[in-house]
Amino acid sequence: MPTDDIAEIDSDEVLISNGADVLGLMYGREENNIILHKKNITPQFFDLTTGVAGDVAQKLVNYRCRIAIVGDFSHIESKSLRDFIYESNRRGNIFFVATVAEARQKLSAA
Repeated sequence: MPTDDIAEIDSDEVLISNGADVLGLMYGREENNIILHKKNITPQFFDLTTGVAGDVAQKLVNYRCRIAIVGDFSHIESKSLRDFIYESNRRGNIFFVATVAEARQKLSAA
């Protein structure tokens, strides 16, 4: 499967702190699919009470873009966050995956 519509961004910095940051990452790119690592997302994203995750998800839906977040999500204790991850993976705008290979597979799927 072609992967030309997928950009992998490898950075040691937090790149997404809010929905506008997602648009900034997408702006000027030919790719509509981005692979990021958990460390590139503000920790507030994973606290659903802050609204950051909802803001990011809404921007992705509005602009028809998708991201895959690579990291270890197996030890999440918050039921609401586990539910958000499950629903996000099912809907397909944000994928929470363990490896870059899995991210590429999810983003390449039609």
